[in-house]
Amino acid sequence: MIVPDTNWRPELPKSPQSKYKALAQTIREAIANGQLPPGTKLPPVRVLADTVSVTPGTVARAYALLIDENRLEAGVGRGTFVSSRGAKHALLSGPPLNDTLRSRDPLKANLLSPKMPDLGQADLIKRGLDHMARTMTMTDLLNYPTQQTDIAAREAQFQLLEDAQIGAYSLDDIVCTHGGQNAIVMILQTVLQSTSAKIAVDELNYGGFRSAALVSRAAVVGIPWDQDGPIPAAFEHAIRENNIQVFCTSSEVTNPIVGGFAIPRRHEIAAIAERYGVHIIDDDCYRMMKVTPKGPSYRALLPNLGWVVTSPSKSISASLRIGFAVAPQGWSSALARSATFHSFGVSRMVTDLFAYIMRQPELPEILSAIQARIDRDIGAAVAILSDYKLNHSAGVPFLFLALPDTWRAGEFCQTAAEQGVLVKSAEEFSLRDGPQHHAVRIAINGQITHEQFVASIEKLRYLLDHPQQEVAV
Repeated sequence: MIVPDTNWRPELPKSPQSKYKALAQTIREAIANGQLPPGTKLPPVRVLADTVSVTPGTVARAYALLIDENRLEAGVGRGTFVSSRGAKHALLSGPPLNDTLRSRDPLKANLLSPKMPDLGQADLIKRGLDHMARTMTMTDLLNYPTQQTDIAAREAQFQLLEDAQIGAYSLDDIVCTHGGQNAIVMILQTVLQSTSAKIAVDELNYGGFRSAALVSRAAVVGIPWDQDGPIPAAFEHAIRENNIQVFCTSSEVTNPIVGGFAIPRRHEIAAIAERYGVHIIDDDCYRMMKVTPKGPSYRALLPNLGWVVTSPSKSISASLRIGFAVAPQGWSSALARSATFHSFGVSRMVTDLFAYIMRQPELPEILSAIQARIDRDIGAAVAILSDYKLNHSAGVPFLFLALPDTWRAGEFCQTAAEQGVLVKSAEEFSLRDGPQHHAVRIAINGQITHEQFVASIEKLRYLLDHPQQEVAV
């Protein structure tokens, strides 16, 4: 029996896990305890999103996860229903045991986040670990790290930054962190001056900026964009009205829209920031993928207020948890103090490993091979999606696809997931009170084959060409 609709109105519990996972667990429990019997039609994505105060993209991901578990089933134009198969599952605290196997299914293309292909760097990391095991002394292995023990890593990063157009800097201006995200948090906690402080982000922005603001107890304000970057008048108005102390952005590669700031616009934004004493954190984590700087970073334009964040996670390996923050003039001691108070420094086993990897003569060839693989996938996507607006750039492992009027982002992501392709809605990169963008970000997953990636993009092309009601699932 198909129930035409349901009055089920869940309450999303407070949980440390992702909102879509918490919602999925709430639905699992409702199925198990009989609140949602087999055949029950669940609320439409937007209706449930409004009910539990999350984005439609969050609901779409929860539905897609449960469809993959066979707890729900969906048909475009009909809605989403409790599956008779799903009712047979016992109440679980998480996904079924075979989910690990499902995640390896080659028919499932996870294009949610960039993943580096292994083209030699895994072996390089293994060799580095073996080298450290043979050469580290007992003292090296037992003591806390210091600013002396991470010198080799900072020297390696110093050389990497030589062509980055970040202005004058010394070795002491570079501070080791536990990845780029940790660097952002440490900078915020170094410069924010009151409990009512707010930070600014781009209208569509990297979610890590919002997470860093959350743990720093700072509110977030979005800055609207045009084709050249943040709109100067809107930026100045936001500063004056909201006590903004920091602007978190990426002048070269803006996630998710790919493109960076036009050079004249950087100068305009820098002039406004200097006028009001606003710090700018410039996230530059794609530096090692030979992304040639289009112009000066905010650190070069704002010697006393500009910060640079970088890490090897987008080029070598996400598991190599090291990053670097480059402080503006007069701030290196304060940043080093924050690093010490946070964790007493980055383990020598990480800093020495990074330094070892950077010294290996085959590293440039490995990085070139990784970039070539990324660019091959990008080239295929550009050719397949040639009739649609697609932002892309060489060496940048994601694309930003504007959707036609026949699709909304949440529904497109859900339907793509039903077809075995996982992509992120633009809603996941926007503030809750920000404008809607009917677009999706497609990440390059180097851990699936090029042929699997091409097949996934062809599925997305089919969906783009056919209005939602025409797609057979």
